[in-house]
Amino acid sequence: MTDIFDPDGATVVVTGAGNGIGAALARALARRGGRVVVSDLDEAGTSRTVASITADGGEAVAVVGDASSEEGVASLVERARDTYGDIDAWFANAGVDRGRGLEAAEADWDTSIQVNMMAHVRAARLLVPGWVERGRGRFVVTASAAGLLTMLGAPAYSATKHGAVAFAEWLSATYRHRGVVVQAVCPQGVQTSMLAGAGPYQELLGKDTALTPEQVADTVLEALQGDDFYILPHPEVADYYTKRATAPDRWLNGMNRIARTVEDLEGVEDVENKEQK
Repeated sequence: MTDIFDPDGATVVVTGAGNGIGAALARALARRGGRVVVSDLDEAGTSRTVASITADGGEAVAVVGDASSEEGVASLVERARDTYGDIDAWFANAGVDRGRGLEAAEADWDTSIQVNMMAHVRAARLLVPGWVERGRGRFVVTASAAGLLTMLGAPAYSATKHGAVAFAEWLSATYRHRGVVVQAVCPQGVQTSMLAGAGPYQELLGKDTALTPEQVADTVLEALQGDDFYILPHPEVADYYTKRATAPDRWLNGMNRIARTVEDLEGVEDVENKEQK
């Protein structure tokens, strides 16, 4: 039997909702009648998202804070429950892309682990036991196609997004029969500040259409009408994932060719910059 989630009247929490995919998700859920808890470290962004929801007749509250630390997650859960009652769905959307190559600092790795992976673990610890008792609950992780494939140039992002997918798989495998639905959103290029900062990888790895955050949110809302684990706003990611699994060496060789192309482009840019100086 397919499990359907209707946001109407439900209490939903969206982390990283000050901008980008998170903000679009919060607005989309509110339009469907959800009572949305908008969380982000960006106070101005959080206020903008809530203002856009309430201006459209929706219901939302802002919670500014760190949705990755133990204290931050506990505070967010408490505030959501105090405001709207039991949490029906958690959209773990907050994410960071820190550090480049092997030169990525320890601090970049630590921040990536805390935000991109441990935030999900900490939220699940507080939510899943109650959902098991109720027999229902939904945990939606924004994991990125990097969690299924890789993101050249960004080892911390790639590794921790793989960790996010792995934890989501574990949750689903462990609690699916207890009414807890887990889904992983794995978009490729999305028109956000993260894509804009991808440098030469933006063009090479964004050869498939870069979607707007609103298009990703619409895909997620459609997926809530079922319980499929993977939500793929770029359907072609499924084909890439299949090729990676069935012919890993061929896939890695292809990715390495892209890495060499980027190296060449960066070399040209370095020369041009020196000539301009």
